[in-house]
Amino acid sequence: MRRRNGPLFWLGMGALSLVFIGPLLLALLTAFKSQDESRTVPPTYFPSQPSLRAFDVLFFQDAASPVGRWFLNSMAAATMHAALVLVVCSLAGYALARMEFRFKNAIFTAIILTLFVPGFIFLMPNFLLLDKLGWLDQIWALVVPGAAGAFGVFFMRQFFSGLPKELEESARLDGAGPFRTWWSIVLPNAKPALVTLAVLSYLANWNDFIWPIYVLFSPERLTLPAGLSRLQGAYTIDYPVVMAGAMLAAIPVLALYVFVQRYVIEGVASSGVKG
Repeated sequence: MRRRNGPLFWLGMGALSLVFIGPLLLALLTAFKSQDESRTVPPTYFPSQPSLRAFDVLFFQDAASPVGRWFLNSMAAATMHAALVLVVCSLAGYALARMEFRFKNAIFTAIILTLFVPGFIFLMPNFLLLDKLGWLDQIWALVVPGAAGAFGVFFMRQFFSGLPKELEESARLDGAGPFRTWWSIVLPNAKPALVTLAVLSYLANWNDFIWPIYVLFSPERLTLPAGLSRLQGAYTIDYPVVMAGAMLAAIPVLALYVFVQRYVIEGVASSGVKG
């Protein structure tokens, strides 16, 4: 077996890391440049005179762009959406993995087939449904759609299928019903899968750009990705301000990666090999 601590290995890992970190570092450096310096050709990598002007414009000078409100909107929508996904998908996944009922395999097959349907096809039906419910231009338009996504159901079903059945059998002998077994026995043993699904759902909702523009009409109710698009003018772009907004949007993503990467790796490894 080849050792993975040789110089070529670390050289390759360093080059790969630079590919991913380079654009983020360039965006951060651009946020501290002046507007004129950000347009120089050839471009400069480090600001000659670092300035906080972009952050001042982003948070204090542009009243028409409430970035702080957009950030809170995104945080609230992504958190509520991730929580709802965990409840719905874990219940559906447990039913498909452990309970016996008619047409179970057909239902599971139909769920999997929806993964091959382009997401844009669901835009109009979801829009009309939210219109009937009166949820347009409301936070619920960002939270509820997609809570029963096929990937989440499949992911949890795969994980639950790999848990030892003896855990549930002992609970049934003690008189626990299906819901109590799911809540008290299954979920505590599914922490890696739950954390993984929560992170993926949170990031998908946080980074969503098309759907918020589609269902939100009031500027103060926009999410951060949708709101940041308003920072680009029709004829000119203030690149430092745009990059400052991009760094603000990257903060939750980086924080999640730092704190939950171990659970994500464990959850994917546990769910991906079970049939």
